[in-house]
Amino acid sequence: MHGSEGKDDGHSTPQADPRSKLFPRVMGSLAIVGVMVGLMIGRLTAPDPSELQQVDVTNDGLVVWFNNEPKSHGEFVDGSLALLFEAEGKAQKGQLKLNDKSVNWRVRLSDGGLLLSVVAARPLQGEWAGSEVDDRWRLEIHLREQ
Repeated sequence: MHGSEGKDDGHSTPQADPRSKLFPRVMGSLAIVGVMVGLMIGRLTAPDPSELQQVDVTNDGLVVWFNNEPKSHGEFVDGSLALLFEAEGKAQKGQLKLNDKSVNWRVRLSDGGLLLSVVAARPLQGEWAGSEVDDRWRLEIHLREQ
C-alpha cells in the first residue's frame, strides 16, 4: 500500500504554500496608510480659497479686496465690464460717479465664482490691475467713457 507521503509528487495532495498569509494584508495596510498621509499633506499645503472682503468706490472706478489672489477673467462686452473671479463672497451692489454720471456695479454669485459687472448709460472702457498689499490682494479698476 502506498502512503500519503509525496515521494515523487505523483498524487493529488496539493503542496503547502511557503508564502505567509499576512503579506497581502501588510501591503494593503501600508497602501491605505500612504494614501491617508498623502491626503493629509495635500490638505495642509492647499492654499486658502479666495474670498471677497470688500469693494471700495474711487473717483474713477472701484477697488476690490480679496484675502489672496483669485484666478480671474475679464472683458468689456457691449460697453460694460464683466469680471469673473474664482472666489467666494456675498452679493453686493452699488453706484459710483464717473464724469458726474451714474455707473452701477454689482457682484453676484455665478457658476464659476463671483461675477462683477459694471454698467453705465454710455459705453465704458478702462483697465484693471492687481497687486498684493498688506497680505491681501487689491484689484484696482479704472474706468472711462468711450
